[in-house]
Amino acid sequence: MTKTPAKSWQAIQAEVTRRINTRIWPPGEMLPNEIDLAVEFGCARTTVNRALQALADKGVLERRRKAGTRVALNPVRKVVLSIPIIREEIEQSGAGYGYQLINAQKLPAPPAICDALQTPAGTKAYSVKALHLAGGKPFVFEERWVNILSVPTIQTADLAKMSANEWLVQNAPFSRGTLSFSAIIADEALAKHLTCPVGSALFCLERGTWNGEQSITRARLYYGPGYKMETSI
Repeated sequence: MTKTPAKSWQAIQAEVTRRINTRIWPPGEMLPNEIDLAVEFGCARTTVNRALQALADKGVLERRRKAGTRVALNPVRKVVLSIPIIREEIEQSGAGYGYQLINAQKLPAPPAICDALQTPAGTKAYSVKALHLAGGKPFVFEERWVNILSVPTIQTADLAKMSANEWLVQNAPFSRGTLSFSAIIADEALAKHLTCPVGSALFCLERGTWNGEQSITRARLYYGPGYKMETSI
C-alpha cells in the first residue's frame, strides 16, 4: 500500500474515514495493526491510536484489547448536543430577545427533584422561574432547580440581568447530561405564562446536567404552541 504521509491524528482520522466510506475497508474488515499504520503514515503509534480511538468513540470502529480494530458492522451514529443559550437561539432567528425573572429563591426541593439531583430528602436547592420572550411574545417558560451543594455561587448571581440558563453555561462546567422530550397540555399556570389557551399542546424539554458524580441542575423548558426543534446528525 502506498505510504500516505500524515502530520496529525486528525489527518489520519480523515484518511481512515475515507477508506471506510469508499469501502476500501468494508464493514467487518480488520484494520492493519497500529505499528503498520504508523509506518505507513510516517508518524508515532500514539498518533495512530488517538485517531482510531476517536473513530471508535463515534461508533465507526470496534476496538477490542488483543483482538485488534475492525470496521463496525452496524455503525452507531452518535449525536452530540450542546446546551443552547436561549437568548442566542432567539437572536439567531432574527427576533428581539426579552427576559423576565419571575422568582429565584432557596427552597426545600420536592421529593422528585431531590431524586433527580440525587440529594437527601428535604435538601434545599435554588429554584428559578423565568420567561424568555421573542419579539415581545412569550417563547419559553423556564422552571429550574440548581443544586447549591455543587454550585453555591448561583445564589449571588444577578439572575435578573442574565438568565440561569446562560449563567450556568458560562459558570458551571458539566461532563454529562440527560434529555427527555414530551408533549404536555397547558394548565392554567402555563397558559398564563405563555399567553395561550388552557389545554394547548406544548413542547416540554427536561434536562439534567452533572459534573462527575455531582448533579448541577434539573430544568424544564416549556415552549409555546407551534415550537419546532431542529438539530443535525
